[in-house]
Amino acid sequence: MTSHALLSELPGYGKLRALAGELRSTSIDRLFAVDPDRASRFSLAAAGLKLDFSKHLLTDAALEELLGLAQQSGLPAAVEALFDGEHINTTENRPALHTLLRATTSCGLDGKFEQVCASRALMQQWAERLNNGQQRGFSGATITDVVNIGIGGSDLGPRLVTEALRPYHGNIGCHYVANVDPADLQDTLLELDPETTLFIVCSKSFRTEETLTNSLAARAWLLNAGAAESDLDRHFIAVTSNLEAAAEFGIPADNCLPMWDWVGGRYSVWSAIGLSCAIAIGWPGFEEFLAGAEAMDGHFHDSPPQGNMPLLMGLLEVWYSNFFQAGNHVVLPYDNSLQRLPDFLQQLTMESNGKGVSADGRALPYTSGTVLWGSAGTMGQHSFHQLLHQGTLLCPADFVLPLTTHTGMPEQHRRLVANCLAQSRTLMVGRSREAARQTLLERGLGEAEANRLAPHLAMPGNRPSSTITMQSLNPGTLGALLALYEHRTFCSAHLWGINPFDQWGVELGKEIGTEILGRLSGETGSGPMDASTEGLMREWREAAVRGCR
Repeated sequence: MTSHALLSELPGYGKLRALAGELRSTSIDRLFAVDPDRASRFSLAAAGLKLDFSKHLLTDAALEELLGLAQQSGLPAAVEALFDGEHINTTENRPALHTLLRATTSCGLDGKFEQVCASRALMQQWAERLNNGQQRGFSGATITDVVNIGIGGSDLGPRLVTEALRPYHGNIGCHYVANVDPADLQDTLLELDPETTLFIVCSKSFRTEETLTNSLAARAWLLNAGAAESDLDRHFIAVTSNLEAAAEFGIPADNCLPMWDWVGGRYSVWSAIGLSCAIAIGWPGFEEFLAGAEAMDGHFHDSPPQGNMPLLMGLLEVWYSNFFQAGNHVVLPYDNSLQRLPDFLQQLTMESNGKGVSADGRALPYTSGTVLWGSAGTMGQHSFHQLLHQGTLLCPADFVLPLTTHTGMPEQHRRLVANCLAQSRTLMVGRSREAARQTLLERGLGEAEANRLAPHLAMPGNRPSSTITMQSLNPGTLGALLALYEHRTFCSAHLWGINPFDQWGVELGKEIGTEILGRLSGETGSGPMDASTEGLMREWREAAVRGCR
């Protein structure tokens, strides 16, 4: 395999380090003052979204060098390889074809596109059957609720989409269970009736520990309520590649939808993994969701670098991570419906780019895989925004803001928008010590006390942020938003020289977890573990003997 140049080996790397050093003493506010057109020049629109990236420590010279870095890294060719279905997942020798899942043409991948179309047809059948009241449970009662059982990519994406698009819901209630902690399933089932509940088991192998454990408990719940084993096909659908294991569980092949190894879990909400979403919002709504993502795919594939939204966001991530040592990124959706967005993006970005070696196995001499975090506004303003404004960490931010609301409460939404814009501006302008002193004097404090407290009221400002707006949060704009972050993740990964489509780092924990589970179940094991783990297992055994009190 040909070695891909590391970020630090690219010709523009040294120039960008020098530019970053110069910009550390630059004020973003001053950049606006000297360039009246900055806001319009550093903004672009695509697929129903608008990105304003003008509030960044970024000059035309720095942007030009960053765009040059993308060219030097061979990113345009990598984008073509992604869409052409080349085996860009090099460690597993597979393509990464999540874009095909929302495509309306075969893109030259006729065989796989036929599989996608067949899967969509099955999804549509199930979504329409359930929403039309045609699916009945073991007692003859109409199914009214669906529970999606999955974990990771089989849970985070569908859960986000279903919750974000609540105003578009139809007749079926959709619920999600992921945690192997029995309380997760138990709390969900307390509100449901076995006679009118259907489960979707999402597991490629049908062996995922958390998913299988919860599925077996759901199966027992139905059988205890009076269902016969021959009735399970009325209450279970599987999204899996292991038809044999599903059949042993009681789910016939006709109730199984496919999963493919050329789509990673965190990129799979567009596939049959998104069946619960299609049921929740109806098939026409799900088609709009796919169309929004396809529109962003077209923008990413066809737009020139300087007008390419995912590329620019990826370059900004690398800019702050590698030239300003930020190491983290905060996402702040100012819409309560998007409160799960940071959770979804955590898996997308950190499972993809949390790698310490390049695609060809070399240790990386620089930071990769920024820590992504955040929560819905305005909740964060009363918790971690203090750190954003006055902390010593640099935390580049994305504000995500739908410009209208589905609630019918425009005055409250106006206040939400004001908060979002105020936080973005405050991060940039801050407050000088002298301005803080004057504010304290205006509040009636004496000269000495104002001088003493001024450092505590001052805020450094110059904290960078982007703002992503959309006219409304709907299936199309949500699809575009998720695809935007997928492609941003791909661009960052390519610049870092890593493979974003494997996740080998999760394997060892699973292996050790299996061994520990065996020991907790009474097996001997292959040898002693560390004293801490041995002690904690002993504590659990003693607690299990005593039982809950």
